[in-house]
Amino acid sequence: MKKHIQTQQEWEIQMATQILEFVQNELFIDMPYMSIALNALTLVNDEQIETMATDGRNLFYSASKMIHLFKNNQKYIDRAYLHSLFHCMFSHLWIRQNKEQNHWNLACDIAVEYTIDHLNKPCTKRILSLIRKETYEKLEKDVQYISAPAIYSWLFEQDNIHELVYEFFTDDHRYWPQKEDSQANMSNNSLQDSWQKIARQTMLDQIKKGKDNEEEGSSLMARQIQVSKTKRNYKDFLKKFTISREELHANPDEFDLTYYTYGLHLYKNLPLIEETETKEVHKISELVIVIDTSYSTNGELVKNFLKETYTLLSESDSFFRKTYIHILQCDDAVRKEDVIHSQNEMEVLLNQFTLVGGGNTDFRSAFQYVDQLIEEKKINHLSGLIYFTDGKGIYPKKRPSYKSAFIFLDDYDPTTIPPWAITLRLDPLDFKGAGQ
Repeated sequence: MKKHIQTQQEWEIQMATQILEFVQNELFIDMPYMSIALNALTLVNDEQIETMATDGRNLFYSASKMIHLFKNNQKYIDRAYLHSLFHCMFSHLWIRQNKEQNHWNLACDIAVEYTIDHLNKPCTKRILSLIRKETYEKLEKDVQYISAPAIYSWLFEQDNIHELVYEFFTDDHRYWPQKEDSQANMSNNSLQDSWQKIARQTMLDQIKKGKDNEEEGSSLMARQIQVSKTKRNYKDFLKKFTISREELHANPDEFDLTYYTYGLHLYKNLPLIEETETKEVHKISELVIVIDTSYSTNGELVKNFLKETYTLLSESDSFFRKTYIHILQCDDAVRKEDVIHSQNEMEVLLNQFTLVGGGNTDFRSAFQYVDQLIEEKKINHLSGLIYFTDGKGIYPKKRPSYKSAFIFLDDYDPTTIPPWAITLRLDPLDFKGAGQ
């Protein structure tokens, strides 16, 4: 049998694979808690790529360019590999939604590079350029909690975008999911969930390792993961608040074809249909929406949020025939309650909506008020409570008996949130047209 002679391309792929395995080992030595993430991507040669790229499943690289980089700048490969992994762990590929693509790509790159530069690990440590140093200082001054969504908003106030792109470009984003690719949405959600599990496990492993846990870079990494965990599709998020109940209506999934065909046979043009009268459905019966009316709340944003919430639920047929939406305005006490039963009532409320309050925030007041309504039988089938807030206030220590979520429009400190709370971070851009 004639012995196979290795081609130049085969040799390059073999060498590049060995280089990337060497890089994996270097990263593992400095960050052993990253072991699961380091083995999560399949290596794929792609000569179109200048550096690296990922779609959440594969790590694409150019074998020829990888060999060249290894000879001249090995540390760049270490950083680029970790850079692509962090994009996946921080869910950057899946949480863009309505954001402008170029600004979003840059925001994600800055967020990742900021985290890597603050990890202070031997395999990724580098001297900061002047523009990088100045950018970090400005970010720390202007942004409370540094993350890709916060940096994205900040970028629109900057006039040196091209300079920042040149400085922070590391990997190629061409394989990131496109928002219009609806067929891939289910697969992308599953992929995002997988990476969030990897990210959570990485944090647990890091805590077990101990010494890294108090370093600045590690806390940054944890915060980025927390932001990515909460930045999910709002429509999917609302499904958490449906309850299961039998509803009276025809169920075409269960009617007996025997009667149908017998009727056609006997009467020629009159099918007999016996459909079941009830069907188990998942919908919302009663929902409490609490608006934080402290001094920092924007009235127009509140109106847009309420309208978008009701519209999404209406479009997805999420209401039972009798549905009650309790809208509470609360700062350190419940100041006003409106109960909505229909789209018309919501429109009337929004047309004359004004914020009532303006004091400090005490979340406990709203929960105590809802508990009282339940005790008095004024709420009987509560699907859950959604609190729209900036996150600054006193939280209840005790877990309520119903699902409870806090929705934020800005970055927040995850260490202040009770462990029982469901959290979601939205951007005003996510429902900017709702009030129009």
